Amino acid sequence: MLYLASSSPRRAELLRQIGVKFDIIDVSIDESAQAGESVENQVIRLSREKALAGRSKLVMMNSGDLVLAADTLIELDGDCVGKPESRKQCAEILKRLSGRQHRVHSAVAAATHEGVVNHRLNTSEIQFRALSSPEINQYCHSPEPMDKAGAYAIQGKAAIFIQHLKGSYSAVMGLALFETAQLLQQAGYKISGNSAIYDEQ
Repeated sequence: MLYLASSSPRRAELLRQIGVKFDIIDVSIDESAQAGESVENQVIRLSREKALAGRSKLVMMNSGDLVLAADTLIELDGDCVGKPESRKQCAEILKRLSGRQHRVHSAVAAATHEGVVNHRLNTSEIQFRALSSPEINQYCHSPEPMDKAGAYAIQGKAAIFIQHLKGSYSAVMGLALFETAQLLQQAGYKISGNSAIYDEQ
């Protein structure tokens, strides 16, 4: 059995897209950045810590299943751009992104029952077109951006803000599917066009 250590409906939707069957396991970790930590290292560390937190829960349940976890962070000018805590902060973030290119780092990690954690990292580049103040204000007063890194959802209304994407759409959405498939195959899952089956051999 595979467990997804995430409450994100987007990640669950993406896993189902490639035919993976899984259960959800809730985890909670401190997601604060460490001193001197790059955004890339932070997103990798968080994905690994989430996978290990899920693994620890399964140990208490005497389960030997695999735990998959992911994290996505946005980088602009070397800074991590997090989730907005208010409509005002949402507008401030989108003003920073307007007319500029930023990077989206998406890491996925898998923890085995032996406690071994493997990970993969995808980095995508996104170019925003110039955004007007009225459309920023209108978007920030919708429910869409408030729980999203960078204050936007690529799969939602903010798709019209994106002039160019270099990288992985699914990674920007929250789960890098190419890298996820690599990890699952490494762990012994056979992924076909419509299913993912664990191969005990």
